[in-house]
Amino acid sequence: MSKIILSLVMSLCFYTNLVAQSNEQRAVAQLLESQRVAWNKGDLVEYMNGYWHSDSLVFVGKNGPQYGWQKTLDNYKRSYPDKSAMGELFFNLLKIEIIDANNAFVLGQWRLKRINDEPKGYFTLRLQKIQGSWKVVYDHSS
Repeated sequence: MSKIILSLVMSLCFYTNLVAQSNEQRAVAQLLESQRVAWNKGDLVEYMNGYWHSDSLVFVGKNGPQYGWQKTLDNYKRSYPDKSAMGELFFNLLKIEIIDANNAFVLGQWRLKRINDEPKGYFTLRLQKIQGSWKVVYDHSS
């Protein structure tokens, strides 16, 4: 029951924050929310739909920069081999800045709730509008 209430409160906070945002900011936030939902279902391929499907995608994590959509997916699969390793993902979007019609910047916090731990950190994202849809083209997560 408490998980349901927490989920409802988190959703309400997410959608309340959207009211004060521009249409483009809402579109970026919705993309990240769809990634969060996919992660929480344990679906890494659906999660990766938020990323630019290109060899030019850049992901920077603790091991430095990695390039490419497939390499990023492979790294996620290696680091999170099953639903228990993935845990439940939460985002706190601190800033969504629309730079121009085709570029955006996001600063946020992430947190995973798992049985034995709750790792957390920050991320910065650069997004581009590609074929009419926002996609993450650069992800620096710590």
